[in-house]
Amino acid sequence: MCRTDAASDKGRFSATITANVKIGECFWRMDMRFEDAGGEAFARFRPGQFLQIDASDAALPALESIPPELRDAAQRKVLLRRPFSFAEVTPQNGATMAELLYCVVGPASLRMTTLRHGDTVDIVGPLGNGFWVPEGKRTALLVVGGMGVPPIRCLAKTLTADYGDLETYAFVGAKTVGAFPFEGKLDEVSEQLGFSVPAFARFGIPSVLTTDDGSAGAQGFVTEHLAQWLDDNADRPKEETIIYACGPEPMLAAVAKMAIERDIDCQVSMERRMACGIGLCQSCAIECRVPDSDETVYKLCCQDGPVFDARNVVWPS
Repeated sequence: MCRTDAASDKGRFSATITANVKIGECFWRMDMRFEDAGGEAFARFRPGQFLQIDASDAALPALESIPPELRDAAQRKVLLRRPFSFAEVTPQNGATMAELLYCVVGPASLRMTTLRHGDTVDIVGPLGNGFWVPEGKRTALLVVGGMGVPPIRCLAKTLTADYGDLETYAFVGAKTVGAFPFEGKLDEVSEQLGFSVPAFARFGIPSVLTTDDGSAGAQGFVTEHLAQWLDDNADRPKEETIIYACGPEPMLAAVAKMAIERDIDCQVSMERRMACGIGLCQSCAIECRVPDSDETVYKLCCQDGPVFDARNVVWPS
């Protein structure tokens, strides 16, 4: 999985919904199937890339099913596509199956909950640049905050399948247990064995689970446990270690600072409002450093990212 430019086979495709189920208070899992040209394009989807989904034609749920805090917003027209990153992509019998995790936060995601088995959705993708594995890496640390799960979970599958010699650990955090987009309850037995998060345990990846309020796993910030692991494993060659992170920007900034101070490679999946997804609207700019210079430039999250080398991002003070 080397670093390449944004996929040249991106396009507009139709996907068929095979399942759309509620998995938490506000979290849903949507499974979809791409065939023909769409199947070929998304078979090459790389972890960290994204797609734009058109939810404008989807119906609203019944009024009593709409959370009170969203009832006013629900009436707004959905004019723009919404960006998402797949949690899993599996080529299968000439087609490509994909899993999308989403949180209901506004009129578009609210409409997505009404899509049913057999419905079709209009998709643009694959878009952007995803994660890559530089040569010489022997340890990968996956850091997740809240809804940053999908691209990291997709990456976990790829690392396990294509980089069997890479020793991988996951650090997963959220404000509270209800903010994890996982299906089912966390397994206490698995937690005792070091596989506390089923989404990563299925790939044989040990994990640390944290919540700010202590409602699941250890209490505290996920970055605290990442720092502890790095301190406990300081004898590992830093040039053989890489950190991959996705989550709220304050968490990404903390992870980046930690990695830079320890001279460890780190890639972060950034989030911006990506109205078009193809670089036309210029709404997703991220300030980045110019190598070997004090100057900075603005790069587009949708074209140059969403995944960036953490050293190149200008983080807020």
